[in-house]
Amino acid sequence: MGATSATTSATIHGSELVRLVGSDTAVPLVTGEMRRYVNLDYAASAPALQTVHDAVEQLLGWYSSVHRGAGFKSRASTAAYEGARESIHHFVNARDDDAVIITRNTTDAINLFAGTLKEGTQVVAFAGEHHANLLPWKRFGVRYLSIPESPAEMLENLETALRRLPRSDDPHIVTVTGASNVTGEIWPIREVARVAHENGARVLVDAAQLAPHAPIDMARDAIDYLALSGHKLYAPYGAGALIGERDWLSSGDPFLRGGGAVKLVTVDETLWADLPDRQEAGSPNVIGAVALGVACDTLGAVGMNRIAAEERELLAYARKRLAGIDGFEHYRVWPAGHPRVALLTFSLRGVPYDLLAATLSAEYGIGIRHGCFCAHPLMARLLKVDDSEMHRLLDETRDGHHARLPGAARMSMGLGSTTADVDALGDALSAIAADGPRWTYAIDPETDMYEPDPDPRPLPALGMRLVDHPREHTHSHSHSESA
Repeated sequence: MGATSATTSATIHGSELVRLVGSDTAVPLVTGEMRRYVNLDYAASAPALQTVHDAVEQLLGWYSSVHRGAGFKSRASTAAYEGARESIHHFVNARDDDAVIITRNTTDAINLFAGTLKEGTQVVAFAGEHHANLLPWKRFGVRYLSIPESPAEMLENLETALRRLPRSDDPHIVTVTGASNVTGEIWPIREVARVAHENGARVLVDAAQLAPHAPIDMARDAIDYLALSGHKLYAPYGAGALIGERDWLSSGDPFLRGGGAVKLVTVDETLWADLPDRQEAGSPNVIGAVALGVACDTLGAVGMNRIAAEERELLAYARKRLAGIDGFEHYRVWPAGHPRVALLTFSLRGVPYDLLAATLSAEYGIGIRHGCFCAHPLMARLLKVDDSEMHRLLDETRDGHHARLPGAARMSMGLGSTTADVDALGDALSAIAADGPRWTYAIDPETDMYEPDPDPRPLPALGMRLVDHPREHTHSHSHSESA
């Protein structure tokens, strides 16, 4: 395997603060060549900032238990953990009294929040949400609104739905994305909060895709609750956060019940601790929290407005560069001029989405995402999959078969992305559109996805156990140069 440099010094922002670990890694192609890996999959998981990597290495020598340890290392670790909480609070400009709860990721944070809501809570959500913000509400009186064709339609439908909710003492919550992980469209959060508050509801924002790419101001925009993930935010060490008002987060029993979440326990009674301890049972992920805090500080020092502006320019370049490719189709819901984070979901006519992703990886060293992006209702809408077809897929899957789902490809950019990366993708797509894949590919019966067949690429020599995905190839759906 080729050598891997720790960092890259060339980013779209030209700042030493935003160097990324592993950005000039060379990867093997099926042809035996080595090529610099072109990472266009930031929306799934972003690489670590060098500042984050360095902070984690520094902390490991001082790592110990937190909050109740008398040892000096415990004091140091506790200070670092609580410092991370403060950094997260500052990064989103939370209100002074807002709680910051360290979680595993956005999914964990939203499920934690849902677990604090009392029975009878009325939830309003949109059908196009990521599954993390779609599925946790099913035990409540949830109203899923249709995917809106514009921001104006979204606000109108939201207000109508809120006015129709039963007038009672039950709380109401509106839960929306900050930026779609499929279309990149940034939602008008300030206006959503205004409509919600005027109708007696609070707002939860899934900021997994928004936080790495645009400034967030909870106090200014009146966001009641916000969830984010470190692995999207250049801190892939297993931590996320839920930030918001304390009263609901303190009600009822904690989401997790265990050590650290209590003041006193007998076999008959439990006195729960105050926030944030109440919602952080068990030994916390100190390393992950500190990584997330350092990422927040680093991005804050660079300036999220600056990052957003430069990524807008790169996205505009990508849209123009890729639009001219024969058979390229870009999927969106809202008008083309609406603000977006730097991602594009697309298809290439005549090339299945999974074959396209496999070809880009195996023959060009380009990493993208493919599939339905954990947003099945939204993808069905974009791909014009009707209800009868969705029911057929449900029945097939329910019967234990691998349903071959409709899907698309997604390229997404971030701090390390360049116009050269966009050009590499554009050149590859043009070649595939003209001549198709040059290697042979077969559908893996375990995943029902195309894979190179054969795949001679060796895995890297890492100091850990590696288990490659076992494959039993079937050639009944193969693609090759002649296909």
